[in-house]
Amino acid sequence: MKLFKGTKIYSILGGVCPVCHEESMYKEPNPYKITKIMHMHERCSNCGTKYKIEPSFFYGAMYVSYPVGIVFATAAFVIAYYMLNVSLLNSFFVIVATMIVFMPLIMRLSRNIWINFFFSYDKQKAKH
Repeated sequence: MKLFKGTKIYSILGGVCPVCHEESMYKEPNPYKITKIMHMHERCSNCGTKYKIEPSFFYGAMYVSYPVGIVFATAAFVIAYYMLNVSLLNSFFVIVATMIVFMPLIMRLSRNIWINFFFSYDKQKAKH
């Protein structure tokens, strides 16, 4: 993953500070601890970037979560229906199960994408 350091992909998939790529934005690295799924640090301890630019900033991530969810649902459908030859009805249940299982990842991924619309990597603020 270090190969992509300095790119938006690194920040989005790693959930790290979009400016320096040095620290995780989330207090709890495991997205499946549901009670702490959205608990974020207020600022990056390395570069001081404030993650929540304004009140309700991450409401915009809801607009990102829809297409991200569609990607997961489409992948589940293609795998179930075309690769595993599951019926349409059962494919629907596979999609629902996929959306439930991956909901914490989709939520965090959407936040990561949203914040990366507003910040860019700054090599001078990185440690290395």
